[in-house]
Amino acid sequence: MKADVPRQCLTDADRVSLRARLQAFAIIDSASECWHFSGALNNNGYGVIGVGRRVMYAHRAAYEVLVGPIPEGLTIDHLCRNRACINPTHLEPVTFRENVRRAAALKAECPRGHAYDDANTYVTPAGRRDCRACGREDKRRAKRVRNADQQVSAVLP
Repeated sequence: MKADVPRQCLTDADRVSLRARLQAFAIIDSASECWHFSGALNNNGYGVIGVGRRVMYAHRAAYEVLVGPIPEGLTIDHLCRNRACINPTHLEPVTFRENVRRAAALKAECPRGHAYDDANTYVTPAGRRDCRACGREDKRRAKRVRNADQQVSAVLP
């Protein structure tokens, strides 16, 4: 869910019912202290739970029931990076941008497999990480294409 999607508030009856159901679905991992949601998971690994006639993410339901309403314009970040975790101490309301930034910071390699290390990483003014090795490869590829185009243009009338 995006942070700008309108939210419907939980009623007191929803909160009581959800608290009991979340407790029944929580499997506590003593090593990580995650409360793994053992109910239904969506294709992305997030727990989902029915509330009346709608479905909510289990971590959002847990936060609203055990902590309070999620502030407007914020989304819930899993500090433990476990999408099925519903432990409220592992959940933090942040902006969507911050949530994406935190997730990206955990990636050790670029999509082409080069390491994100100090020597190979350029941080753009917007805060995005770029791979220097990929940048060099892209420039070489573009130069080869330009040279090939120039050779073809010279031969064709």
